Amino acid sequence: MTALSRLHTSLFAPLDRNDWILPTLARFLFAAVLAAYFWVSGMTKLGDGVLGIFQPSLGAYAQIFPKAMEAVGYDTTQLSFYHWAVVTVGTVAEFILPLLIIVGLLTRLSSLAMIVFIVVQSLTDLNGHDKWGDGLVLGAWFDAPSNSLIMDQRSLWVFLLIVLVVKGAGPLSFDRALKPRAPAA
Repeated sequence: MTALSRLHTSLFAPLDRNDWILPTLARFLFAAVLAAYFWVSGMTKLGDGVLGIFQPSLGAYAQIFPKAMEAVGYDTTQLSFYHWAVVTVGTVAEFILPLLIIVGLLTRLSSLAMIVFIVVQSLTDLNGHDKWGDGLVLGAWFDAPSNSLIMDQRSLWVFLLIVLVVKGAGPLSFDRALKPRAPAA
């Protein structure tokens, strides 16, 4: 048993000294798996023209406020400033937060904001689009299927972001480059 313990220690001790593996891999996986998802989603919310980000599309309001849109007959002029502000901030977040995470700038704060974004997105999917009873959307933990949208996929997304909140961006990042250097002894 001692030999097995020594083998384990010799194989895995180098991982204890490398603080760059988890944050770097988490940012890479975020870029590879989720960035395009959020950017494409953000693109669907843009209105026409150069300032389309400040004039969200009808679809943007329908995605974020489906019940409110139905109540006003899909006439966005009947919605309030609050609705416009939420849709606009959400759209901007879908572009900016993934970019900040990928380049490693304000990574902990951006990852925390992205977690909040995903929670709000999930609650909108469940409440706004009436998906509470849809087992494929909500899903459940500790069951055999692993393909539900909320409990399975988004919990893994959030875990990936929690790694960045806890560990930071790692050495290959703007966060590290902008960090004040300790004076030489």
